[in-house]
Amino acid sequence: MKNITKCLLGLAIVPAGLVFASNHANAGLAVREWFFGTWDCNIDGRPAQMQWRVVDDSQTTCNGNTCSTTSGVRIDGRFSDNGSPWVSLGKRFSNAQRQELGIRYLGKEQDNWYLKYNSKTKVADGWTTWRGKRYPLQCRNPR
Repeated sequence: MKNITKCLLGLAIVPAGLVFASNHANAGLAVREWFFGTWDCNIDGRPAQMQWRVVDDSQTTCNGNTCSTTSGVRIDGRFSDNGSPWVSLGKRFSNAQRQELGIRYLGKEQDNWYLKYNSKTKVADGWTTWRGKRYPLQCRNPR
């Protein structure tokens, strides 16, 4: 009888774990925004790339000999203009209903960007500024 009880208990636990894993994965998809991924861009006629992803952002704090770590994630944006080194981007706002994204360049010059995504054409059109002048920006996600 003990073996049957252990077997039944094991079967009861496994499906519950599978349901939890499934719900957890679906919750992750719900937070995914349209701009995530790697994009092929064109900035005033030059090729460029933009990338948005979720990265680990765990934090450790210590007070004397006692330390604690919290896990977390953050959105990481970056941009490479014509093969130049990647520079960091920050999300200023995102309007999911209108599929708009405001971006802030986090380099030495704090330039602002804007992109609006067209889900039918899979293209995001907008602009970027550099030294006060606005330039056209278009990005495609090749997924």
